[in-house]
Amino acid sequence: MAPAKIRTYVETGNKRAFAGAIEWPGWCRAGRDPDSALEALSDYRTRYAKTLRGTRLGFEPSADPAAFVVVERLKGDATTDFGAPSIAPKADERRITDAELARLRSILNACWRSFDAAVDAARGKVLAQGPRGGGRDLRKIVDHVVDADGGYLRMLARKVEGGPTAELLDRTRSAILDALATTAREGVPRPGPRGGKRWLPRYFVRRVAWHVLDHAWEIEDRIT
Repeated sequence: MAPAKIRTYVETGNKRAFAGAIEWPGWCRAGRDPDSALEALSDYRTRYAKTLRGTRLGFEPSADPAAFVVVERLKGDATTDFGAPSIAPKADERRITDAELARLRSILNACWRSFDAAVDAARGKVLAQGPRGGGRDLRKIVDHVVDADGGYLRMLARKVEGGPTAELLDRTRSAILDALATTAREGVPRPGPRGGKRWLPRYFVRRVAWHVLDHAWEIEDRIT
């Protein structure tokens, strides 16, 4: 039986490329070029499968390279070269049905559980120093993720007031789910009086899921 096809997009900058699975936000990896990014995407299939374990979303990763079908190639920008995916694939323009909204919420919750588990496993442990993560300690990684999520929320015209990290983490996640639901049903908010970029709701999920999983896996890799 032929492997199920995994629709994939590739975003290529001058120094770095990203490959992401269209239907599976968070499953997105980087490489020096498109081929190495696709190889990294395949290498992380079991880790992504572990993230989605228990969700009943039917994720069955294939080890066959032929399963990956690149359906879109995007030109990256300075953010791509800096180390983050930056361009939304055309597929993210699709309307989000109620069933799809529930699916995206399930994926986000699974990514957050994976991050929380990695943080819990690292408490009291030493994180190896080096290029991976730039040497941030556990507290700074958590603070960074919370701060980034706050920045992502602004792309849907939302914001969360500050507070203690644990409380802010919960409020930010709740705001993310609420903003996603509202935008999926009502459309992308208009830019404010000073302009500003807005994200499509599917791309919003893609960025949030990628970032939280990237740091969950960083923590797992750096525990000594």
